[in-house]
Amino acid sequence: MQENYHKWYTQFLNRDFEMLVYGSNGYPVILFPSLKGRYYESKDNGIIESVADLINQEKIKIYCPDSIDINSWCNYAIDPIDRVRTHNAYERVILNDVIEFAKFETRSKTVCVAGYDFGGYHALNLSFRHPEKIDSLISMSGTFDIKPFIYGYYDDNCYYNNPPDYLSNLEDPWYLDRIKKINIFLGTGEYDQCLQENNNMSGILSNKKISHHLEIKAGFGHDVSGWKEMLHQFLSTII
Repeated sequence: MQENYHKWYTQFLNRDFEMLVYGSNGYPVILFPSLKGRYYESKDNGIIESVADLINQEKIKIYCPDSIDINSWCNYAIDPIDRVRTHNAYERVILNDVIEFAKFETRSKTVCVAGYDFGGYHALNLSFRHPEKIDSLISMSGTFDIKPFIYGYYDDNCYYNNPPDYLSNLEDPWYLDRIKKINIFLGTGEYDQCLQENNNMSGILSNKKISHHLEIKAGFGHDVSGWKEMLHQFLSTII
């Protein structure tokens, strides 16, 4: 399959940023790696290969941006307030550099965001904060509560980046209406350490009357083999 490497200087982080892109055309999918994962992780662990047929048929084009979790949520050398601020800068990279580039390349009006492990958090949080930019959401073994990363610190930036909190209290009809238009897929395994978080998120969505699909894979835990199956299954449903 076609693979392209991109590296550019982004003003939002004041540093170089890297990304791999797979495919020549198709529905744009932004795929986030696991916690502290790099832009090449989904290639190395076989997840890209698991959807190679969809890529080669030009049904999808996958964009694999770098993560900066090591500099944001997992950077315990800086204060929690700065961890959240760094994450917000990363979000601006995804919104303005990655998503806009993907839309331009594929001539698409919107995108799918997907992720596994903490990449599921990035995909889900981005979707609910900016639902007008997202058509479909795929979270696989996602973990959604950022409180373990901020050690008791909590301000508005933390609240509005913590989906279990802000979604539970969301009443704004503009946001709710747009979130309800997103194709939402939550995937987990029956032995997944994140099973309860996904059940909780499904409950929040149901309470808000937000349509979604929760898939609990029998026999699977928190592992790549389950993510490969789920990604192919969910993308095949969307396209």
